[in-house]
Amino acid sequence: MASVNTVLGPVDAGRLGVTLVRESLMYVLPGAQYAYDIRIDRADVFDLLAVKLTEFKAAGGGAIVDAAGMFEGRDLRLYEALARATGVHIVASTGQGPEAMLGGYFLTPQTNPPTPWPAERFADLFGREVIEGMVVPRFERRAAAGLIATAVTVDGMKPTDGSLVRGAARAGAATGVPVFISCGSDAVAELELAAGEGMRAERVAVGDLDRRDAADSGWPAQIARMGATVVIDHVGSADPRYLNDAERIALIVELINDGHVARILLSSSATGVSYGVPGNDVPYSKLLTSFVPMLRNAGVADACVQQMLVSNPAALLSVGGQSQ
Repeated sequence: MASVNTVLGPVDAGRLGVTLVRESLMYVLPGAQYAYDIRIDRADVFDLLAVKLTEFKAAGGGAIVDAAGMFEGRDLRLYEALARATGVHIVASTGQGPEAMLGGYFLTPQTNPPTPWPAERFADLFGREVIEGMVVPRFERRAAAGLIATAVTVDGMKPTDGSLVRGAARAGAATGVPVFISCGSDAVAELELAAGEGMRAERVAVGDLDRRDAADSGWPAQIARMGATVVIDHVGSADPRYLNDAERIALIVELINDGHVARILLSSSATGVSYGVPGNDVPYSKLLTSFVPMLRNAGVADACVQQMLVSNPAALLSVGGQSQ
């Protein structure tokens, strides 16, 4: 059985169980940790997240992927403690994006005239976090990243977005871990950009495909036909930019009927604890307690539900390739 990089070390993919692939444990808007009116108490954060993860475990959950990347609150020591205390496998990610969320160092790095980082520099940055371990700033490296996550600006790809997608794809191809792209204005073109860097489509997961503009454009079916993974990742959200859950069910049923069940993953994009911006406080457990019954009521077979929640994420997260 292939292994998955978790914060406590490699784990056999078959041991993950039900896995949500696009969540956030502690989300900190970059810079919020320095705000005079924000106090982050890690003990309080631990207690809050432990309750949410325990509820997820009790509902049948097995693993959570923190897909926020490097600089949006990732706290590896906290995640290690939570994994030990709750028994939930936690996969942490490397990566950055979109361009507007990057610090100035990554946008104008000591060049004249200022230019964005090239893809090879991002590839090296992300690849080291897989091979050498993820950085705890100024202190050490710890566990290997299990995912390389990036995002493209929704209203159109910016120069640094392109470097990020290409760099993530290069690092993924070199290290064997999957790449997650939160799509921008053209999910198909963004997947093609990653493929042009040697990243196999089946090792790429494309998120935000339950956004209304993405669904209306037909991108979920196109992405699945190209061989990549379609991530329906805002289950339970009331954000009007996204489909509601009944519409999500209809989209999933359509994809399954078209033969794409092996290309679907489900998640909620929940933020367990958020600082600097309002969080998406959907419980991690809600997908299992509310959405899965809706799928079954819509006629989705248990075998398909298990494939989307267990087999497909195990295959995607397995280092080097699919586990099945």
